[in-house]
Amino acid sequence: MDFEKGELLLIDKPIRWTSFDVVKKVRGMSKAKKVGHAGTLDPLATGLLILCTGKMTKKIDEYQAQEKEYTGSFTLGETTPCYDREQPVDATYPTDHISETAIHDATKFFTGVLQQMPPPHSAIKIGGKKAYELARKGKVVDIQPRSIEISVFEITNIQMPTVFFRVVCSKGTYIRSLAHDFGKYLNSGACLDSLCRTRIGNFLLSDAQSMEAFALKIDALKEDVNN
Repeated sequence: MDFEKGELLLIDKPIRWTSFDVVKKVRGMSKAKKVGHAGTLDPLATGLLILCTGKMTKKIDEYQAQEKEYTGSFTLGETTPCYDREQPVDATYPTDHISETAIHDATKFFTGVLQQMPPPHSAIKIGGKKAYELARKGKVVDIQPRSIEISVFEITNIQMPTVFFRVVCSKGTYIRSLAHDFGKYLNSGACLDSLCRTRIGNFLLSDAQSMEAFALKIDALKEDVNN
């Protein structure tokens, strides 16, 4: 592997790691001067993270623009300020009125080209500062809606109040916001419990390696060089 010339790495991001944590670790192990990722995953999300090193970093925008696929779950009847489990529940709502039919029917409203409001706790820059930094200080975050496209929104299982799903969407889609908006549409609330990115374009999670496997590969390369 020639990290300076350029490598494309498919990494299965561990839970509670930030995307930058993965970049920093790979940069340290590979000794590459340039390492970047093609699409952020939240700390509580897992799954496919594309990393590029060296001259391959020029292709990051190309990979980042590709269609993405996720699986996960959300809980109806409660919300958090960040729309996932990184913060405690701030409000609860009734769910007795929500039927399985209503849940399946609601997916149609969230399929197609949509205007989505990103979460207040996001990395979007506002006046040079990240939105989540302002939100955590209690400041009002002025975020504008963004145009996204959700081509597939499938409910794969329902174990009330938990709903499991599969989503295929465009760049810039916040699944946390989708869960939050889904709860509001059902006259309740919803919070994202788990999220896994399974595909970016033609790149699959099944072809990704864990950080442990990558570390072993680096150790093997070092042994080859020393021998």
